[in-house]
Amino acid sequence: MIVALQKRAVVVAGFGFTSQATADSLRNALAKTGMAEDITLLATPADKAMQDAILAISKDRRLLIKAIYPSKLEAARTRTQSRISRLMRRTGSVAEAAALAAIGPRATLVVTRQISDDRMATCAIAKGPDT
Repeated sequence: MIVALQKRAVVVAGFGFTSQATADSLRNALAKTGMAEDITLLATPADKAMQDAILAISKDRRLLIKAIYPSKLEAARTRTQSRISRLMRRTGSVAEAAALAAIGPRATLVVTRQISDDRMATCAIAKGPDT
């Protein structure tokens, strides 16, 4: 008997956020993507991966967090451009770069960065093949 395994797409929610952001800030930005129920992985810059806000989202949704290092953020080509992201992280959008970098070269950005109402967090969604 031969069993064909169906490959699932990875759907990554990439986050950028300030140190003052709360879990509600991240939840709000994620909700604005319209894909909150589809995500399979979280991604954020490595220095933010242990912050309370993202840890709360990880716990709530039972999802892993992929820490993205600066060189990967800088290498990602983002659709949107934030002056502050460019200045602080050398990328157009931290959220978009984190989502894309978490998957790698076969990633497709499906939702550009969405900004939380309190302007403390951004979230973008990328899809790619299961790795």
